[in-house]
Amino acid sequence: QVQLVESGGGLVQTGGSLRLSCAASGGTFSWYSMGWFRQAPGKERELVASISSSAVSTYYRDSVKGRFTISRDNAKNTVYLQMNSLKPEDTAVYYCARSAYGYIRFKVEEYDDWGQGTQVTVSS
Repeated sequence: QVQLVESGGGLVQTGGSLRLSCAASGGTFSWYSMGWFRQAPGKERELVASISSSAVSTYYRDSVKGRFTISRDNAKNTVYLQMNSLKPEDTAVYYCARSAYGYIRFKVEEYDDWGQGTQVTVSS
């Protein structure tokens, strides 16, 4: 049973930065791609960034390109999301998720395991 625990969320002003962490336990972390999703009230859950098992490939949704960076440390079973130049529209609950594949996946249904989420609020 894989467990994912996010941390690092909080309240920040526009233009500020936060670093989210997701620690994994159970399973073989280095085999699988990981993703960060977010869900704002009344909206669907959306993929923010994804990273392949070996970290060779990454994906970012257009609205976060140049501001967010996804990375992973397979020795620590941890994936990170560095968020800079935050905007009010980034406000959401952020979830990390593990796919069943080594390469990047894009759809919610392609991820098998999810964390409990961490709230990110950006004030204007």
